[in-house]
Amino acid sequence: MSDTVPETQIPVAQAEAETAAEDATGLAAEPEYDPAAPAPLNVPRVPTGDAEVDARLERLGDADHLATDGHLEVYEDVHRGLRDALTALDARPGPPAPPSMPGMRS
Repeated sequence: MSDTVPETQIPVAQAEAETAAEDATGLAAEPEYDPAAPAPLNVPRVPTGDAEVDARLERLGDADHLATDGHLEVYEDVHRGLRDALTALDARPGPPAPPSMPGMRS
């Protein structure tokens, strides 16, 4: 009886070593595509010149790394921040209007 392994049989340890070597060199097959996995949309974001607005728009990139059920929180946060920035534009600079006196009508 021979101590050699026939060519048609590869020991498990050797097969695992070959697989590991293929993975290390990048020759192994790419991971399977998972349509449910988070994937960046790569939507370009152009700076607006307003630091607060630009920060909110950059926050949209956080959704790229979340599953779909996590997008809502990011979108609501961005929407709230952009709404606040727009509301601040309506605020008139200068001293506040004088308080009205009770009982006095103009």
